[in-house]
Amino acid sequence: MKRIRVAALIEMNNGYALMHRLDVKKKENSNQPYGEYYVFPGGGVEPDDRSLEEAVKREVMEEFGIEIEVKEQIYFEEVNEKLDEYIFKCIYKSGEFGTGTGPEFSGDPKYVDRGKYIPTIVSKEDIKNIRLIPEKFREKLIKDIIK
Repeated sequence: MKRIRVAALIEMNNGYALMHRLDVKKKENSNQPYGEYYVFPGGGVEPDDRSLEEAVKREVMEEFGIEIEVKEQIYFEEVNEKLDEYIFKCIYKSGEFGTGTGPEFSGDPKYVDRGKYIPTIVSKEDIKNIRLIPEKFREKLIKDIIK
């Protein structure tokens, strides 16, 4: 069965809300990113999610502690035969940024060796200077910011 990952591009304070990943260790025989990088907030669609948009809202609440309004799908990639990835443009509605209670913040042993997760707002000007993954979406975002 194909896995679907959804993520949000949330404009806040003249920048974008991203998850800053620090101290991510390289795992043997893995092509997963490691070191320091940023990602769009999001995750996998769960069976209880009624739609991709609902999955995005749930993930952002878990990771950032904020409510969002999903405006539109802006990016899509069929990563491989096992994974599709969608990015949605979203608008901040309410809540205190950085108060997420997802498993990455709860001391869940499954996440202990995955490094630190730090909710961060990156200015539009600085997007081109950070390691934002996936790289394909980073390049599209930079082109969209220039427009």
